[in-house]
Amino acid sequence: MRLAEYSDYALRVLMYCAARPQEQVTIGEMAERLGVSKNHLMKIVNDLANRGLLKTTRGRGGGVQLLKDAAGIRIGDVVRATETDFRLAECFDKRTNMCSLTPTCRLKGVLDSALQAYFRELDATTLADIAGPRNRARLQS
Repeated sequence: MRLAEYSDYALRVLMYCAARPQEQVTIGEMAERLGVSKNHLMKIVNDLANRGLLKTTRGRGGGVQLLKDAAGIRIGDVVRATETDFRLAECFDKRTNMCSLTPTCRLKGVLDSALQAYFRELDATTLADIAGPRNRARLQS
């Protein structure tokens, strides 16, 4: 499984802002530092603002800041909000499943368990855990 580019950059934007909690950062600054087009980042920032994660201020001296505390933002929630498809195999979508092995196959159960484990790990991790200096207590658990 691979994160969509959109999700990857959404997480990077949040991490960038979390590492500068007292600052308003500009989309241009982030675009330059992250190596992403401003237009692409503007869409992502707008989406994250609409989801209540970022505060945006227009005009001179404006920019972007986290709206919520980084410790209150679970990575799993961000990934669920920004990813569009968690069907790991054809059989995950009952409407379009044409696999002839479905009646006897146990692969879907294994893949579903793996997906749930993936989200358990992401849900146990906050933005504060991944932004800024490494937290030794988190890494030792």
